[in-house]
Amino acid sequence: MALPVIKTPEHIMEVPSTGEQITYRPFLVGEEKLLLLAMESENENEIRNAVMNLVNACTFGKVGNPADPMFDIEFSFLRIRGKSVSETIELDLICPDDGETTVKTKIDTEEIQVCITENHTNVIKLNEDFTLVMRYPTFRDTGDDTDSDTEKVFNVMKSCIAEIHHEDTIYNIVDISTKELDAFFDSMTQGMLEKVREFFESMPKLRHVIEIKNPKTKKKGEVILEGLSDFLG
Repeated sequence: MALPVIKTPEHIMEVPSTGEQITYRPFLVGEEKLLLLAMESENENEIRNAVMNLVNACTFGKVGNPADPMFDIEFSFLRIRGKSVSETIELDLICPDDGETTVKTKIDTEEIQVCITENHTNVIKLNEDFTLVMRYPTFRDTGDDTDSDTEKVFNVMKSCIAEIHHEDTIYNIVDISTKELDAFFDSMTQGMLEKVREFFESMPKLRHVIEIKNPKTKKKGEVILEGLSDFLG
């Protein structure tokens, strides 16, 4: 007699970047094991790959692909984790008034959303002659573990340029060499760089604001959680 197959429940969620309704399932024991092994390694690349592979499997290939925005993958992972383990996450948050007292706080993962800043745009007008069209960063853009923090920031900025418009000419990033892109980026002024930074600061991101009370001072304060790492402690 053949052993019966365990049926996995399916759920529905909306992909933040597209608004598409997709089906997903909880992760399985074997998939969780691979994720835990990656986290134990403390290797950022291994962890990113494990998260992407898990999300891709649990969303039946809809999310977790190399070109998907990072916030789509992070949001999907939290939803999947909620149905797999628990929809409640317990974190030790630091009270903002003294910067040292920690408070155990429970967060409902269903309340965590991708926030979009009003008037955000992926079109950056550098000056009268040059305009950039940006794309959102993916897990592949976050850099190598050997890169310095400064290198990671600048590499992400450059890698997320999709098009460079110069007057009536459009240069697609796939047609530009790394050397040319580096030279172009290095020629920008500080004012232009600030416009690029604004794109990343205002872009959609996994974000949740929670109020906590310091048990020592009795003062209340807000803690802002951003990105998947903040929600995984």
